[in-house]
Amino acid sequence: MEQLSLFTQEINLSAPLASRLRPQTLDDYIGQEHLVGKGKVLRQMLEKDRISSMVFWGPPGVGKTTLARIIAHMTRSSFIDFSAVTSGIKEIKDVMKQAESDRMMGLKTIVFVDEIHRFNKAQQDAFLPYVEKGSIILIGATTENPSFEINSALLSRCKVFVLQALTEQDMRRLLHNALRDKRGFGNNTIHIEERLLNAIAAFANGDARIALNTLDMAVLNGKIEEDGSITVQEEILEQCTGKKMLLYDRAGEEHYNLISALHKSMRNSDPDAAIYWLARMLEAGEDPLYVARRLIRFASEDVGMADSQALQTAVAAYQACHFNGMPECNVNLTQAVVYLSMAPKSNALYMGYERAKRDAEKMLNEPVPLQIRNGVTNLMQELHYGEGYQYAHDTAEKLTDMECLPASLKGREYYTPTNQGKEAQISERLRQIKEFKNL
Repeated sequence: MEQLSLFTQEINLSAPLASRLRPQTLDDYIGQEHLVGKGKVLRQMLEKDRISSMVFWGPPGVGKTTLARIIAHMTRSSFIDFSAVTSGIKEIKDVMKQAESDRMMGLKTIVFVDEIHRFNKAQQDAFLPYVEKGSIILIGATTENPSFEINSALLSRCKVFVLQALTEQDMRRLLHNALRDKRGFGNNTIHIEERLLNAIAAFANGDARIALNTLDMAVLNGKIEEDGSITVQEEILEQCTGKKMLLYDRAGEEHYNLISALHKSMRNSDPDAAIYWLARMLEAGEDPLYVARRLIRFASEDVGMADSQALQTAVAAYQACHFNGMPECNVNLTQAVVYLSMAPKSNALYMGYERAKRDAEKMLNEPVPLQIRNGVTNLMQELHYGEGYQYAHDTAEKLTDMECLPASLKGREYYTPTNQGKEAQISERLRQIKEFKNL
C-alpha cells in the first residue's frame, strides 16, 4: 500500500522511463480521447469536481493508474494506492478509518485499487460501507470484465469507464515525448530512425509501458558516439525485442500486399504459402484480430456453402485470438488458415450477392409482393397484405410455388451453386426445388 499526497514526490531519475514520464495533468495524458478529450464525460466530471467512485476497465499499459493519479491531483485529494495482491481486510479497514477521519476534516480520499478483480468477495465488501457513506472515492482498475469479477453491490455504486489500447499514433507521440522530455532523454542527444520508433510502437501492441521500457533498454544499450550522443542501431533493438525488425506500417502498401498474399494463397489451396504469409504478418506485429476478421470474410467469399464449417472455424479462430492474444493465438490462426486453404472452394455466395446488389441499386423502389407482406392490422388486410400467402410447413414437401421476388424480377437467379464439396448436394437440392416450382 502506498499513500501519496498531491504528487509531492520528486522524480527519481534512476526509475524506469515509464515511471519518470508519468503525466500529471490531462493535457499531458496520451490516449483515451473518448473519455478525457475536450467536452468528454470524464473530463467534464473532473472539471466540475463531481467525481464519484468508478472502475477503469482496459488492457495493461493504457494509463489506468496514471489517470487515477491525475484525478487525485485535479481534485486535491489524498491518494492511497492499494495492491490487491498484498493488502488484506485489516489493511483495508485501517485505511478506511483514516479516510473517515480525514473526511470529517474536509479532505477527500481517493483509494486506487489496481487489479481489483484479484480481491475476493470479503475484501471487496470491506470497501462497500465507506463507498456508500462517501468516506472514500474508490477507483478500481481491472483487465477483466467487471461484470463477472466485481461484486454486484460494489459495482452498482461505481461508474465503469472502458479504456482502449493505445493506437500506434498514440505510441509514436509517446515515444517522441520521451526523447524530448527532460524527465526522459531530453538532456541527451539520441539518434534513432523513425522506422525503428514505428517498430517499437507496433511491437508494444497498445501497451505504453512496453513501448517506453523497450525504448529505455534500446537507448541504454545504444552506441555512444565521440560527441556523447547515443545511436540506437537496428541490431540493438532486435536484441531488446527478441525479434527481427519485420515490422511495417499497418496503413501502408506492404500491409495490403501481405494480406493479399495470404488471401490468394488460401484461395489457391496452398497451405504452405498461406502459413508463411500469416507468419510474416504476425511476426511483423499485425493485429491478430485483423487477420481473423479477414479469415471470416474469406470463409464466406471463397468457400461458402462448399463447406459451411469454414465460417464456424474462422469465427472460432477470432474468438481464440480474443481469448489468448499473441503469441498463443498464432497456432489458432494457423489451424484456420490451413482449414480454409484445404477446403473446397466456391465463390457462389459472393457472386450471388454482387448480382443481387446490382439489381437492388437499379431497382430500389420495387414493391414487396402482397403475398409476403405482413398484414397485422385491419387496414393492411383490407389492402390485401398477406393475401395468397402459402405456409410451406403445411405441405408434405415443405415447398410451395409462391413467388417471393418482385414481379419485375420474376425468374431472376442470383445463387448459382458449384459442384464443389457440400455445394454439389446443395446444387442438386436447388434443382429439385426449381423443378417442383415449375410443375
